[in-house]
Amino acid sequence: MKQTVFIYLILSFFCSTTLFAQKPEIIKYKDTVVTKAINPLAPSKAAFYSAILPGLGQAYNKKYWKIPIVYAGLGISIYSYNFNQREYHKFRDEYKRRLDGTSDPNHPIYGNLDNDRLISAQKFHQRNRDLSMLLTVGIYILNIVDANVDAHLIQFNVNDNLSVKPDLYQNQLNNRQNLGLSLNYNF
Repeated sequence: MKQTVFIYLILSFFCSTTLFAQKPEIIKYKDTVVTKAINPLAPSKAAFYSAILPGLGQAYNKKYWKIPIVYAGLGISIYSYNFNQREYHKFRDEYKRRLDGTSDPNHPIYGNLDNDRLISAQKFHQRNRDLSMLLTVGIYILNIVDANVDAHLIQFNVNDNLSVKPDLYQNQLNNRQNLGLSLNYNF
């Protein structure tokens, strides 16, 4: 109780001194509301642009910093796909040569490997190749979804008419401080 009274006294002192310390200044504002027309087709247009050329939807949304991220993701996954495809074919061709009897037993890479290791290397690179393809498709789809969602969020209305403020008030029954949130919407 004593703390509450002390806090109120300090707050009232500071509020009263600041009220008298400042000169009231009359400022007239013209009550104008600038509204931008909402284009309901903008999200689908951004998604379409990203589907045609990855990163074009991000450029349409003026989020240019996302374009290198899209191309880096696609480039790394496509490079991984090509690398695993080449390695898969190398081990498969060596296995086929061994089955034909035309392989070189003194080959520096494949000469020390038996058939089971060649088969497991084929499976390893085949699995990684397939995962790289899934990753490439996933990044491409994520590019389209990102452009669509970003275009939706550009149209999201953020202004002072909608506000959430913390509220501190005193309970009338037991004189304790209560904390709450107030949601205000002005029409």
